[in-house]
Amino acid sequence: MTTPIALTIAGSDSSGGAGIQADLKTFAALGVYGASVITALTAQNTRGVSGIHAVPAGFVTAQIDAVFSDLHVDTVKIGMAAEFATIDAIAAGLTRWSPKHVVLDPVMVATSGDRLLATEAVDALRTKLMPRASLVTPNLPEAAALLDEAVALSESAIESQGKRLLALGCRAVLIKGGHGQDAESIDYLVSSGGTIALAAPRVATKNTHGTGCSLSSAIAAGLAKGADMESAVRNAKTWISAAIAAADRFSVGHGHGPIHHFHKFY
Repeated sequence: MTTPIALTIAGSDSSGGAGIQADLKTFAALGVYGASVITALTAQNTRGVSGIHAVPAGFVTAQIDAVFSDLHVDTVKIGMAAEFATIDAIAAGLTRWSPKHVVLDPVMVATSGDRLLATEAVDALRTKLMPRASLVTPNLPEAAALLDEAVALSESAIESQGKRLLALGCRAVLIKGGHGQDAESIDYLVSSGGTIALAAPRVATKNTHGTGCSLSSAIAAGLAKGADMESAVRNAKTWISAAIAAADRFSVGHGHGPIHHFHKFY
């Protein structure tokens, strides 16, 4: 029996709700063994980010090589990359080890509004990581930032941005509609085969810290277990909706609290 393994390459959230911590919780909740490569340390809580300390690119490389040289990694999820040199190191590692699936969550801004990616690193993300991605998972503002365009406000505009992101070399794009205001939160999965709209009821809660990290990790977990892309995305969407719906069972912090990764268990 083979053990499905997913690797998260991302930043650490000291409050445990997002980043590496959210990714590992997601993998565990969905029955996948999680490994991690830390790209940055953040001093962070539910109210915001008060400090970022980037891990030297050479040590990011050392972590990647240590994991891949020993573990059979089925899927890589990439979150906060922080700096140009970090993106370079990740891209080189992906070229060296050629994982089957790469899910890229282009983390640029935290739930609190704090910027997590240097402006000069956005172009490197676009040119070095997107062409290696099986799936890119931007929210509406991130999709716009990747294309240097205004935020899409209609379904046709979102689909159009998704197609232009595809043209940057990734195999599929999931544009997340969580920043919208409608009664439903609609995500759009865009690939060469067309566009699929995935709707879920919008949950009224302020406890959404780590939602984007956890959704991309849930998709990565599904791919690691052998699901096709559409099934992995649909199952992850169902799981994240339940985790958000259960978030108010927690009383954690005074700002945007975390979702409930282990809602199935307690």
